[in-house]
Order: sequence, then C-alpha cells, then structure tokens
Amino acid sequence: MSLAWLLYLALGAVAGVLAGLLGIGGGLVLVAALVWLLPTQGVPAEQAVHVALATALASIVLTGLSSARAHHRRGSVLWPTVAWLVPGLVLGGWLGSGLATSLDGAWLRAFIAVYCYLAAAQMALDWPRSRLERADAPRGPGYTAAGAGIGAVSALVGIGGGSMTVPLLVWRGVRPVRAVGTSSACGVAIALASAAGYALQGAPQGLPAGSWGYVFLPAAVGIALASVLTAPWGTRLAHRISGPALRRLFAVFLAVVGTSVWLAP
Repeated sequence: MSLAWLLYLALGAVAGVLAGLLGIGGGLVLVAALVWLLPTQGVPAEQAVHVALATALASIVLTGLSSARAHHRRGSVLWPTVAWLVPGLVLGGWLGSGLATSLDGAWLRAFIAVYCYLAAAQMALDWPRSRLERADAPRGPGYTAAGAGIGAVSALVGIGGGSMTVPLLVWRGVRPVRAVGTSSACGVAIALASAAGYALQGAPQGLPAGSWGYVFLPAAVGIALASVLTAPWGTRLAHRISGPALRRLFAVFLAVVGTSVWLAP
C-alpha cells in the first residue's frame, strides 16, 4: 500500500471521529490536509483548493451516512427538521459548487480561512445565545430558506454544514447533541449535491488519472473507507461531552484548521 493511501485512510479516520463528535463530516480538516497533499499527487497547485473541496465533499457522503445512522440509533436526529432543511441544502450545495469552480484558488483559500475564524469566534462566544430547550422538532419554510444559504457556503468551504446548522438549531432550543445528530443527516444532502456539482459541471485539463470532474476519486474512496468505521466512535464521545465543552472543542478545532489553510502554498 502506497504512502498516499495510508495518508488518505488516516485522514478518513480523523474525519469520521469528527463527523460523529461535531456533526461536521470532518470536511474542514480534510480540505486543510488535502490542499497540502494533493499537489504531491499530480494536482496542479492552482487547482488544489478546488479539488480538495470536491474530494472532501465526496467523501463526506459516506461519512455523513455512517454518523447519521449512529446518531439515529441513539434518537438524536430530528427528522422533521431535516425534511424542511434538505430542499434548500440541495439547491444551495449545487449552486455553491458552481460558484466555487469559477473562483481563483487564492480567493477560495482566503474565504475558507476567514470562515473558520468567524465560526470559531461564534462557537467560543456562544452567539447567538441558546434558548430554553424545546421538546419538539423545529420546522417551517424558514428552515428551507436557511438551508439554501448553509448549502451554498458549505460547498464553498468543503463541509457538511455543521458549523452553521448546529448553531442554528441550538439557538432554536435544540439540545447540542441532537443538533449535532440532525446536522450529520443534513450533511449527507449537502455533500451529495455539492460533490455532484463539482463532478458534473466541468473541470480543466491536467488533473491526474482517477479524477471525476474536480473529485479525485482515490483520495475520496480512501478517506470514506476509514471514516465510516470511526464515525460511531465520535458519536459515542458526543453523548458523553457537555454542551459548553463541545462548543469550546469546536472553536479550537476551527481556529487551527483556518490557520492551516491560510498558510497552505
């Protein structure tokens, strides 16, 4: 087995734990790592960010399914809320991937880094403040509209939307662990729509063999194989960590990833 495949599997293992723990599908850490790794696999430097985004999102499909299944078995997925969010998530994910392919890699890298810092600050400050916990599942057309924005931004930064979906749901009174579980299910829809957009909306010449559009399949498959095995571990951890501790962990994670993307060549 080549060193590259070992790295893909290691990345997938980390992404799987993060998917279950934070509801993010590990997308941000994948993008940060792939931006550094892909140029060594024949991806032109000017396309590395685009391919990293597409590949991370493609792998999140299986990671998100594994994480959502584990959360569902623990009763922490609010499926009525998912149903209202998904139409917007799919539309936003498709449109966001189309926009990303038209942007220069340097602009995309800067956007990802700034997004990480803003999301880290939001989580650390716990803003907007959580409301009193509610027993019902949030629903309504407002969530479909919010889903469109979440899907578009997620496609631009290579995530399953957890750093937006989780705060939204917590603000609406959902317990953090249930917000994470619901976000994991939503991430599958985002990843499917976004990855399809990156794969089908065309890609430049010069990408290495094994590329489908902007998706580098060897990396996506290797990451997904490991992540589906480790996502349930993250789910178990999420049910053992308090809400404030989970937010602080999320904030530190995002700040580190943002710095890594910013410093990428």
